[in-house]
Amino acid sequence: MPKIFMQISRFFLGVVFLIAGINGYFVIFGLDPFIETSPEAMALFEFEYLLIAEKSLEVICGILLLFNQFIPIAIAILSPIVANIFLLHLFLDHSLILLAVLLVLTLGYLLFYFRKNFISIFERKPKASQ
Repeated sequence: MPKIFMQISRFFLGVVFLIAGINGYFVIFGLDPFIETSPEAMALFEFEYLLIAEKSLEVICGILLLFNQFIPIAIAILSPIVANIFLLHLFLDHSLILLAVLLVLTLGYLLFYFRKNFISIFERKPKASQ
């Protein structure tokens, strides 16, 4: 059962971030996005290079999640993005708070499922590899 939840979480996050990343490229190229974007979120991207960097990471991580490749690095990259999305919708734009909560829950489950891959980060005095 836990593996099924992991697969559902991985697929959900992969689809959401692939679509959101592609939608962001529509904004970058001056086209109308196929999914309406939050004006509050767009105000945070005063510099276009930041939007390009974030949307590129979203597309790459979405593809990695969908193809079940390099899941721990995709989780590590998406963690601050999901935190930013959640805080933005919690404090500025409440319209997509349900989606933000779902992102936090599914990413949190993936973090828990792959926790053995992240446990060495918390070593106080790690040994260097020779």
